Amino acid sequence: MLWVGSYAKTDPTFIGIPFFYWYQMAWVVISTALTMTAYWLWQRDQRARKTQGGAGA
Repeated sequence: MLWVGSYAKTDPTFIGIPFFYWYQMAWVVISTALTMTAYWLWQRDQRARKTQGGAGA
């Protein structure tokens, strides 16, 4: 995302939307999905640690 020259163009268009805009919005969706996945994995790990700690005491 830091190399703007790689995506600062109008072609190819997607449903009439220039490349620059749909590429940016695609990364918003991708980053949201990656963040949600990381959060779910973290929650699962926290639950597993809680049950392990309770069983051993």
